[in-house]
Amino acid sequence: MINRIKQIITDPKKEWEVIAEENVPHAKVFTGYILPSSLIPAVAAFIGYGVIGYSAFGVRYQSLSWGIRQAVVQWAAIVIGIYLTASVINFLAEHFGAKKDFDRAFSLVAYSYTPMFVAGIFYILPSLAILAMIAGLYGLYILYIGMLPMMKAPADKNTGYFVISLIATIVVSGVISAVLTAIMLKNYFF
Repeated sequence: MINRIKQIITDPKKEWEVIAEENVPHAKVFTGYILPSSLIPAVAAFIGYGVIGYSAFGVRYQSLSWGIRQAVVQWAAIVIGIYLTASVINFLAEHFGAKKDFDRAFSLVAYSYTPMFVAGIFYILPSLAILAMIAGLYGLYILYIGMLPMMKAPADKNTGYFVISLIATIVVSGVISAVLTAIMLKNYFF
């Protein structure tokens, strides 16, 4: 797993060729890669918001319950986001001449989240949490590079496939964030 993380971040083109040959079921990718990797940002969020805390407008915020909520929301957003994004990419596959295969779409999305998993350590200091989001931009590049070998879309349609998938993913992520935030804030303030 450590080698996969290192390779997908440092040499994604080469690593996508290796991953494309593996053809691993999505359940195995979930249990063997996403589950342990997604704990990095979740545990860091718990420590950052629940133990260390943060200051905003001169007021210090820190509580174990807030840390637990942040960890749960962080983990749920990642897992739900990966499943829904993979579903969108798989659903759009045939429209762009790509091979429809949920397991491959799931692997594509799961491994493209790697920079966010690694940068999730910055949640330990909530003021640095933005760096995890910035790492997500590199994850988009990794996703783009991986679409061709993983989903087998024709090269001339790959960019359009990526852009439409990205737009759909942003919408899905916005809905997930809104729902999780509403649930979290409703129980926290009311």
